[in-house]
Amino acid sequence: MAAVLQSTSSSGATPAPARRSVSIYQPKQEGLIFPQEPEFASFAEERQHRKQRLVAACRAFALEGLDYGFAGHLTIRDPEFPQLYWTNPMAVHFAQVKVSNLILADHTGRVVEGAYAINRAGFVLHAAVHEAHPDIVAMCHAHSVYGTAFAALGRPLEPISQDAAAFFEDHALILKEAGQVAVEERAGRSVTDYFKDVKAAIHQNHGLFSVSRHSIEAAAFWFIALERCCRQQLMVEATGSKPVLVSPERSRYSREHVGSEYIGWLHFQPVYDHLAKTQPDMFE
Repeated sequence: MAAVLQSTSSSGATPAPARRSVSIYQPKQEGLIFPQEPEFASFAEERQHRKQRLVAACRAFALEGLDYGFAGHLTIRDPEFPQLYWTNPMAVHFAQVKVSNLILADHTGRVVEGAYAINRAGFVLHAAVHEAHPDIVAMCHAHSVYGTAFAALGRPLEPISQDAAAFFEDHALILKEAGQVAVEERAGRSVTDYFKDVKAAIHQNHGLFSVSRHSIEAAAFWFIALERCCRQQLMVEATGSKPVLVSPERSRYSREHVGSEYIGWLHFQPVYDHLAKTQPDMFE
């Protein structure tokens, strides 16, 4: 009989030990390779992990074509100093973000570590949300094509598919400050309440936001997923036919099983593995 060899992946996918089940997607059979949520021995270890995943999220946004000049900001709290957050540097393309050029800022927008400036709009909105919601650890925003187009309609996403059902009753529609560039602190404070108990928001005439109480991986994946759902919604509406909606009951069932923070994290693991293997410079 051939020897059974263990293998690992850069996302931490190892033969799965018996653990508390949080999703039906976790294998019941022991010993299979499956991504495991990380555990940390120190704040320094967790900080490095969060920074690497933040960079990977930026690189994933680049792969998805979510760049638009200097617009777009992704943030993750520091594990030891939660009043501080790591973010991508101002005017650096998502594809060029590295661990070494990330910046650490406080809720007033002051850079406390790093050489680059902070994006003013990123500070105004992200800092306000992080400060108002201590449970939110990560947040993503980009000026994406389809999300921005759908946001112009001023209405929430409809459950036209299982993918869209993941956002059913789990995203907010923000009408305040619609279309006005958020560069004043009051603009950030005026929208913070909308992020309570949801994982995403559609800001009219502006675009999409995602947040996570779990990880930057979950926030990044749900942003990418929401952008995809907006594209699908626009494509369906372009046919002139009215889509058949998933019922509220089935939408809630789908959201429960494929719309959780854990599932967002899990979806991002193959993305991280791919990036770690093909873009090792992101760890510099």
